[in-house]
Amino acid sequence: MSAAASKKGDAHAARPVSSIEALAARAGFEIEWQDAHKIMQRVPETTLRILLDKLGLPCANATQIRQSMSAVDAEMSGRKLPPLITAEVDRGIALPVSAAKQGARYRIELESGEVIDGRFTSPKGEIALLSPIAEPGYHTLVINDHRTTLAVAPARCFTIDDAWRSLSEDNVDADAPPLWGIAAQVYGLRRNGDGGIGDFTALATLATQTAKRGGHAVAISPMHAMFSAEPNKFSPYSPSSRLFLNIAHVDPAAVLGAPAARAAIEKTGVAADLAELEGLTLIDWPRASKARLAVLRALFEPFSQDRASPFAKDFAAFVEEGGRPLEDHARFEALQAAQLAENGEGHWRNWPDALRDPRSDAVTEFAAANRREVDFYLFTQWLAAKGLMHAQHVARDAGMAVGLVADLAVGCDSAGSHAWSYRDEMLTGVSVGAPPDLFNQAGQSWGLTTFSPRAMRTQGFAAFIDMLRCAFKCAGGIRIDHILGLRRLWLVPEGESAKDGAYLRYPLDDMLRLIALESWRHRAIVVGEDLGTVPPGFTERLQEHGLLGIRVLWFEREVDGPGFKPPREWDTGVTATTTTHDLPTVTGWWRGEDIVWRSKIGQTMARADGRDAVEAALEERGEDREHLWRAFQDAGVAPDDVSAPDTGNAPVDEALAFVAATPAPLVTYPLEDLLALAEQPNLPGSIDEHPNWRRRLARPVDELFLDDAFADRLLAVDTARRRAGQPNEPTSNSETP
Repeated sequence: MSAAASKKGDAHAARPVSSIEALAARAGFEIEWQDAHKIMQRVPETTLRILLDKLGLPCANATQIRQSMSAVDAEMSGRKLPPLITAEVDRGIALPVSAAKQGARYRIELESGEVIDGRFTSPKGEIALLSPIAEPGYHTLVINDHRTTLAVAPARCFTIDDAWRSLSEDNVDADAPPLWGIAAQVYGLRRNGDGGIGDFTALATLATQTAKRGGHAVAISPMHAMFSAEPNKFSPYSPSSRLFLNIAHVDPAAVLGAPAARAAIEKTGVAADLAELEGLTLIDWPRASKARLAVLRALFEPFSQDRASPFAKDFAAFVEEGGRPLEDHARFEALQAAQLAENGEGHWRNWPDALRDPRSDAVTEFAAANRREVDFYLFTQWLAAKGLMHAQHVARDAGMAVGLVADLAVGCDSAGSHAWSYRDEMLTGVSVGAPPDLFNQAGQSWGLTTFSPRAMRTQGFAAFIDMLRCAFKCAGGIRIDHILGLRRLWLVPEGESAKDGAYLRYPLDDMLRLIALESWRHRAIVVGEDLGTVPPGFTERLQEHGLLGIRVLWFEREVDGPGFKPPREWDTGVTATTTTHDLPTVTGWWRGEDIVWRSKIGQTMARADGRDAVEAALEERGEDREHLWRAFQDAGVAPDDVSAPDTGNAPVDEALAFVAATPAPLVTYPLEDLLALAEQPNLPGSIDEHPNWRRRLARPVDELFLDDAFADRLLAVDTARRRAGQPNEPTSNSETP
């Protein structure tokens, strides 16, 4: 750090804390933060005032500040038991000092039915301790007439080794060998008759065919529910709800049969549209979603009239299990469509007052008057759940240890069903994002909302647990996007620049325990996307709890040099990959396609030396290509006596083999790299300039596996991963696996 930077940091530290800053710090905001240049920054009071108000802590004057501070102190002091307390198995459970008097009796009602009676013996003024509980689960603590949930978690999540051991009796005492899988953008999968959008049937085919080649996982793009009435909103990371599924991925023939689907298509007259949409290179989301919805409506007509069929009974059971959250989502879908038609208004905060509250009489009356429409959206969720669950079942039946790894987005659209249904648990008037960094010097504001940490505590983490259960339900694992958000999130007031935000801390310990508990209950692994500026010790915390981090080829660089880490030096408690949906493919990186694209959308910063920024970046990439090729050679996946290929011949096979040689228990290969494609699915910072979330594979999934080049690449990947489990076997430098 420069002397000027150091003085700037000292000045920040020396400045006295104001009453606004004291309230903000007590509420969980970090009033100071370190930027990408290691310089301490201080959040302006104007920003803190707005964010505190959005958190339900008004601070316009001294009286409000005192009242808000008292409210926070009451929540944090532990003067009364919260509705839920997390703990770990076989560890003592600390309760607030004032929660129990010495000599008072308590009762713990375990989920298994066993009851533990006890008496507090802690001296007055000291923390009351409950004896360790060996049984994980959601138990009930009773003190006098007060009942609190004890969420007792296993020490760690369900792991790759656990998944391997549960695969067959032969694996009971064995650790998992190095496993691999494929990462896929579900919308981009192609199937004859899919109507222009990848669906769950294509996903099931991908899973079974991958399993036959030795793969044990398929990591998929988020399947969260989008906006049926606004199909122009299609980014899978900006969903309407993280509790339900995207009905655009439903195969109309999958559940009710091909004859019923053909009849529905004929009735709606969309056959020509579907055929045209299916032939497109890029998805036309509005047209394809509208056509898909029309077919589903035609399917619903005869279905809704047959109440005696096994399908009807299964549907009724699904609706009953989904309960209030499912009904709320269906009501929202119907309400939003009605409000858009009547007033042109899709955001629920701009609806009439009575419709903004999901528990209002007006919403109940609307649902009663529009029962058939609400039932239709329940029906679409039933079809989606059956489709995704089928894909997971066939993956496991085909021999996968894990199966689908679902992607859990960091937040949801503030205009959506999740925010409307859980409005008391969600933040309002702010956006989740990221502060300025070396790659995005203006910062990022993603237009997403998420849970309020205050509400999480006061509501017993109910909304968070609901979300986890929905994510785990149809998968063998989940990937938590931007898992750094479990510790803190950068919040930006709506309408403000992304740089004018602040970090808000979250109850990390509680959330990690709940993730571990739900992971075991669903017997599913957990992957955390821990890319970016990771706080010291955070990765170790994740690994202690059995969460797998993510390591990407482009970021695994030598600490003291410009080169790339050899595979043996990559971390062990992670998943490894060549790239992600937000980063260039191997071919794209080798060619510098990402540099060209960033220039097109205005993300290239002018250089102080006056050189052309794109030309300089491409020159630097050329140097990086040499470093990467040398790393390939040193790892034995590229021949020693051959120079780095030119930009027209990206070393895709070498990159795949290089990542395969890492000690990661699971490697996932993006389909884009397995197919040596140049374009990436998403270009962060772009909207319409780049075809984000629209690219489709050129060939149907089943045909991919009949292609010799693709099949050979999968065989090489499988062979390389098997070799990674035999560290003493020498690797030839003369050929790639």
